[in-house]
Formats: sequence, C-alpha cells, structure tokens
Amino acid sequence: MTNEKLLNKLRTLPASPGVYFHKNAEGEVIYVGKAAVLKNRVRQYFHNTKKDAKTAALVREIADTDWIVVDTEMDALFLESEMIKRYKPKWNILLRDDKTVSYVRIDMKSEVPFVSFTRTPLDDKATYIGPFYGKRAVEKALRVLRKVFPYYDKPYDGKKSLNTDLGLTPGIEVSRTTPKEYKQNLRKLRLYLEGGRHKLLKEIEKQMKAAAEAERFEEAAELRKQLFGLKELQKKIVFSDKEFLDISSDRALVDLQKLLSLSAPPRRIEGYDISHQSGTNVVGSMVVFVNGVSDRSEYRKFKLHNQANDDTANLREVLERRLKHQEWDFPDLIILDGGLPQVSAVRNLLSAQGISVIGRDKSGDHTRNASVSVIVPEAETYRTISLPPDSHIAKLIARIDDEAHRFAITYHTLLKRKNMLK
Repeated sequence: MTNEKLLNKLRTLPASPGVYFHKNAEGEVIYVGKAAVLKNRVRQYFHNTKKDAKTAALVREIADTDWIVVDTEMDALFLESEMIKRYKPKWNILLRDDKTVSYVRIDMKSEVPFVSFTRTPLDDKATYIGPFYGKRAVEKALRVLRKVFPYYDKPYDGKKSLNTDLGLTPGIEVSRTTPKEYKQNLRKLRLYLEGGRHKLLKEIEKQMKAAAEAERFEEAAELRKQLFGLKELQKKIVFSDKEFLDISSDRALVDLQKLLSLSAPPRRIEGYDISHQSGTNVVGSMVVFVNGVSDRSEYRKFKLHNQANDDTANLREVLERRLKHQEWDFPDLIILDGGLPQVSAVRNLLSAQGISVIGRDKSGDHTRNASVSVIVPEAETYRTISLPPDSHIAKLIARIDDEAHRFAITYHTLLKRKNMLK
C-alpha cells in the first residue's frame, strides 16, 4: 500500500523530462529511471494495473521517490546513466538484463571508421562511449547528430548508397571528402557524445574564423554549417548541458557542502589517482565531475617525470602540473585516492589556490558494505569521517574515486604494453 505522504508528493510531479529515484524505507536508492514526462511515468508504478512479478516486488519496497527535472529527454538519458553508475541500485540489475545496456563504438584506428552499437566493449583499442541504458534513445539521438556529423554505420565498401545521396555519409565514395577530414569530424562527434558540447562549439567557431581569414572560404562555409547545425540542435533533442543541471537537487552535493562547510555546493569536483608497477610506468589521472555528473571531455592523464615508487611525491607533481593550466577551470573540491600522507602532501599547494581537498582512505575494509572513510583537513589538523556506504555522499565520493582509479589503470596498462613492444 502506497503511504499517504508519498501519494501527496506524487501529485506534485511535473510534466517535464527528468530522472527519478525510488527509495526504500531506509532511504536507500533502489531504482533509477528516466522519463520524457515525469508525471506520467512515475505515477504508472502506483496505478492498480497488472504488473509483472519483479515490478510488483519493486513497488512494494518503494517508500519514497525523488526526481531531478532536466530540459530534454536526452538530458535524462545521460543523467540516468550517470546516476545508475553512482548508486548501483539493486532493482536496476534485477529488472534489466544486459541487452538494455549499450555502448557507442568508434574504431578511430581504421582507415575509414564506422559508428556502431555493442553490448560488450572489447579490448580492441576502439573508442567505447557509454554505457547507456536504453539503446533506442541513443539511436534516436545519433540519427539527429548524423545530419551534422555524417558517418558510416557499417564497414566502408566504397559503394554509393541512398545515405550518400541523403548526406548521411561523409561521401568519401563520391569524393565529397577525404578519410582524414572524415576522422576530424568523427572526433567532433565523439566530443559531443562525451558531453563536451560547449567546448566543441568554441572549437568550431575558432576554426571557422581562422579559415575565413586565410580565405579558405569553402572550409569556412562547411564549419559554419556545422556551427549552425549544433546550435539548432540545442532547440531540439540534445545531450545534457551538464552546467545547467539543478545542483540543488543533488543531495550528495548539498551534503558535501555541509560536511566541508563550503559556501555553496561544489559545482566542479576533480578526482585524482596514481598508478604504477613498482615505480615503473608511473601515471596520474584527473577525472572531472560537473554538478555531480562525469564530464569525460575534461579528463586528463599525466605521465610522471619522476618515475618512482612514491605516491605522495607523484601526487604532488600531478597537482603542481595541473595548477599550471589556468585555461582549465579550477575545481571547488578535489578528491584524492589516498589517506593522510596524500592529503598532507598537497594541502598547502591547494589551499593557496582556495581549493578544498579531501582524501578517500581505503586502507581498511574493501567489501561492498564497508563505510567510506574520508580524511578532511581542519585548521592545523585532520579529521577522519566514516560515511555509511549507502548514503548519497558516500556514493558520490566512491563513484569519483573509482572513476579516477579506472582511468589511471587504463593509462598505466597502455604505457606498459607500449614499453613491452619496444
């Protein structure tokens, strides 16, 4: 039976796109979903209609529901994907099989790459973007983007097709462009898919002006077409402009503000980790979350100048190099993979720039239900705080730290393979 408090809350659901969070009586997020119209989709769970056994079991466990409103259905697609990765809700696993999770695959190593979908990323050096939950929604978005960035959706065979005439392929087969120019456009598509829309618009505008000044008018006209096409997409079905998600709706960010006594919820958070093998192939990673959502277009990797088995010195080198990049937005908060030695090694460096820092100390229990332990600088000392593993704030810290670790390991493995082939 749905409680009266929840029923009253459901009456306030807006007729807008968004992401919703079903919670149990303990406040744990047990299911995350997206909706083109929140009011219609969320209320369906509580209608007295026949449901399959799994959905009925989920509904019996729902004690509360929250939601975040976004501008478009595609915004909801990206945000849903991020929130599922953050919370790992048990009912998303129980109600969905692996067929619903898909990646966009682009093999940039091929002479003429093509764009496709797959459920299982392989270690084949291709670019995989995702995962996305709901293949049809991603396919719909790519159909729209294909009008701005034409691409092949199957291996290139040099033959003209209907898509060639419709302008949906780059037209290498009719000498409309070259493989090199096609790859440049695919990089733009990739940047857009990874969330770098604003960065891409600035890049195209800069290229267009440079081409016009050099009197390469045909190239400038093509770039102008792309620029106008992307701006027009903003009025239609577009991917999330992560800078404008409602930050006050993200409970984890508000909790972080309170925990660290920040003046506002942290808009930009950067996560750092070091990876190496006994002091060889030492690398550092920087991952970026804007308004609680990963922004892969802002990720950076560092090959350490000092190849040594010294995580604190390595971390300080990474942060020193990062701070020299004034053209990258500075973060409101930095989360380090490490405990007291790592935080104390960079504390003064970051405080001089007005940047808050905490460390995730994983020296203890590594099981799924272990608390998330963080090291927080306070005055001249440090405080260790244990956060319940199912709390919003713990989920966000773990998500950022895990992503920094994954990104560092990936780069370290790549360098190790390259060095083995020398």
